[in-house]
Amino acid sequence: MNEVLQAIEMVGREKGLSREVVVSALEEAMVAAARKVLKTKEQLVGHFNPDSGEVEIFKIMIVVEDDISEEDYDPTFHIKWSEAYRIAGDIQIGDELEFPLETTPQMGRIAAQQAKQVLTQKIREAEREIIFNEFKEKVGTIINGIVKRIERGNYIVDIGRTEAILPISEQVRRTERFSQGERIRALIVEVRDQAKGGNQVVLSRSRPEFVSKLFFMEVPEIYDGTVMIKGVARDPGERTKMAVIAKDKEIDPIGACIGMRGMRVQAVTRELRGEKIDIIAYKEEISEYVRAALAPAVITRVEIVDNENKKMEIIVADEQLSLCIGKKGHNVKLAGELVGWELSVKSESAKKEELLAVMGQGAVQGDETSSEEKEKERQMASLPDIPGVPLKAIEELVQKGLVEKAKILEMSDEELMKLPQMNENALKNLRNWAEEE
Repeated sequence: MNEVLQAIEMVGREKGLSREVVVSALEEAMVAAARKVLKTKEQLVGHFNPDSGEVEIFKIMIVVEDDISEEDYDPTFHIKWSEAYRIAGDIQIGDELEFPLETTPQMGRIAAQQAKQVLTQKIREAEREIIFNEFKEKVGTIINGIVKRIERGNYIVDIGRTEAILPISEQVRRTERFSQGERIRALIVEVRDQAKGGNQVVLSRSRPEFVSKLFFMEVPEIYDGTVMIKGVARDPGERTKMAVIAKDKEIDPIGACIGMRGMRVQAVTRELRGEKIDIIAYKEEISEYVRAALAPAVITRVEIVDNENKKMEIIVADEQLSLCIGKKGHNVKLAGELVGWELSVKSESAKKEELLAVMGQGAVQGDETSSEEKEKERQMASLPDIPGVPLKAIEELVQKGLVEKAKILEMSDEELMKLPQMNENALKNLRNWAEEE
């Protein structure tokens, strides 16, 4: 193998390029250099000669008819059929003939200098294309790297064959800071095809997908599809809510994500620098899904206000209001993002006042209120809060005149369970209230 071939093989190995790519770049470089030196408009092509280790330059001539008009005939690009036939024998109109281009030693030296610059550019372009194709297939996966430098708040990360950028917009700046030389894991979110170079690979540590991919790596049941992630809502640096479901009913999807002694979820939390993670069970029924998403708050009632625009009203006991809303509104905000509905939270007392206001407004606008209606309004206004009992059920008791504790105690469980939105827990709360002195 001559020195040129050895150089081609070495460049290919160093740059991760095939021999064909390097040879093609070399041929194109020599053609560009020859055209510049000769200042010719002729159509040129280069062929690498492995025996001599040189790129031989040829000019291309197109075979045209003998009777072609002078206006259409260009001797720079055309050769008439009769002349081509004497040179090549069996030839057809439209075929191409290649003629060796004579070069001088001086031209060869100048061409070599020009070719070096063009070859370097061609290799860079080939490298960028390979990197683009390689990392484009990795979009949506997590990659490891080392922070190489920091530019205007953006982290430039060495990921092996190229550099990636973790822009400010994709960072969790409230809780995360990285130093030069520090290892970092991030999600590949975009690969840009930039002809002039620059950072092609864009990373993120703030997107919800980063959390789901971390669990994909930590939880074998998610990796093999036994447990599925149905949704992730995230306030980067503060809290994440993730809904999961298992294909097999005997498998606990939440337990699988938490792991023995919480090892799996703790591994993800450490990577997120202490960000809190709520793992909930996905429910097909929307009201049950909302209840699960708002945990640990206990929800009294879920009412759909606008089904078309996906607006929902959540009623909770007064003492559960702050827990349901969460710090800075994170709990209800993330729950809404997770289930895809706009959630409005109200306490039972606030909802009761709202109902009384509506009833009072109706009395003013309507005919004179009967003494019986006034009595019911009085009872509604004076009725103490019953934690854990739906307001719809309380309203029904008022309408039926059954708000006295003695009357409630006389009613059977079957009768009380017929009240709107009643369940076993609400029944127990109502009984306890009625039995109080």
